[in-house]
Amino acid sequence: MAKINEAAMKKINDICDRYINEKTPLMMILSDIQKEYGYIPIEVQEIVSERTGISVAEIYGVVTFYSFFSLKPKGKYIIGCCLGTACYVKGAQQIIDKFSEILKVGPGETTEDGLFTIDALRCIGACGIAPAVTINGTVYPKMTVDQVAGVIEQYRSMEA
Repeated sequence: MAKINEAAMKKINDICDRYINEKTPLMMILSDIQKEYGYIPIEVQEIVSERTGISVAEIYGVVTFYSFFSLKPKGKYIIGCCLGTACYVKGAQQIIDKFSEILKVGPGETTEDGLFTIDALRCIGACGIAPAVTINGTVYPKMTVDQVAGVIEQYRSMEA
């Protein structure tokens, strides 16, 4: 989406128009754009700025502050590794390290094939089933390092 085509420009303008009468429309606009495209690059932030009168600096600050917004496209499968206290003390760091080792990308990065993104999460509220991993909303409770390769293979096999 780096070079914004006419269809994308129209869609972004339509999203901005939905919230024209809102007092504080930014979060709703950004959320809808994130859902539509999977990320919010600077070019889109500039369009939102022009449409709303909110500075690009403020928009960028919001996009980079909230972890559910992204500046870059994410993979088809988003692996969220909880690193909250309960998960961390039960080995979550070793689990995220294993995902990184196998996929050859670090937290916040996406594999070259565009299939996987690894996200380090601070707490997903699943302390009772720690360490927990989510992949596109599916929760994997009590994850172990030994299970990581099998989980990755499960998702790769869906692509074959």
